[in-house]
Amino acid sequence: MGIDMKSNVKSKIVKTIIYIYLSLLAVVYLLPLVWMLFISLKNDKEIFTSPYGFPEKFMWENYTFAWTAGQLGTATLNSVIVCVTTLVFSMLIGAMAAFAIGRMKWKCSDLIMTYFMIGMMVPVHCVLIPLFKTFSKVGMYNNLVGLILPYLTFSLPMTIFILVGFFKSMPGELFEAACIDGANIYTCFFKVALPLSKTGLFVTGLMTFVNNWNELLLAMVFISDDAKKTLPVSLSKFVGPYNTNYTQMFAAIIIAIIPTIIVYCCFSNQIVDGLTAGAVKG
Repeated sequence: MGIDMKSNVKSKIVKTIIYIYLSLLAVVYLLPLVWMLFISLKNDKEIFTSPYGFPEKFMWENYTFAWTAGQLGTATLNSVIVCVTTLVFSMLIGAMAAFAIGRMKWKCSDLIMTYFMIGMMVPVHCVLIPLFKTFSKVGMYNNLVGLILPYLTFSLPMTIFILVGFFKSMPGELFEAACIDGANIYTCFFKVALPLSKTGLFVTGLMTFVNNWNELLLAMVFISDDAKKTLPVSLSKFVGPYNTNYTQMFAAIIIAIIPTIIVYCCFSNQIVDGLTAGAVKG
């Protein structure tokens, strides 16, 4: 009896410590977002006189100015076009490649997997100049297609890596039964493999969308026309060589990060479950 009581007390202490740690961690992550929100609702004077204080008056017009002056509507549409197109093609191509590597038996499967994994280790800075020169020659500079192609290329390795784990973890008996019933390779892929890998597709899709939504370097280098700039590039309009509109800039940043915050708040559990299943199994 005494041992059980000691064990229960010890378990409660451990849980309390974990909850305190997680609460502190949540505060650390949330404080910068709250501070940004307060800054976006202040005027220019309050930023320097009371940078960490509560706004004396909520300046909601900062968001109106940021939306119109920064052309965030057009920039948001461009980001949606680029990210959604990249998402669709990365899911389709990545799932097909992962299925071929994870479930089909052929000699070069391990070699191809290694090839894609090498792509995860190549930083974008190494290919920036060659891509710029190539796109300039073939007419894809200052074109949204010139963003979609590198976004797709850099999204595929992680997509394939995660989905291979999902496909390998599927019972082989399911595919054997499907083949006995007359299913071909395409039926096995679309009717058996894809429905069972919804979690993996969901996770890789979120990662692809969020990463490309926040990407700045390629979009800044390959796009010069204001009408084709994506959302992260449009934020740079608020920073000038001699003056910076801090309140409007922070308002624009809040607008830009709202979609990613909503996505993570709604689907955080699926992200964790999917990454665990895809990385551990197989």
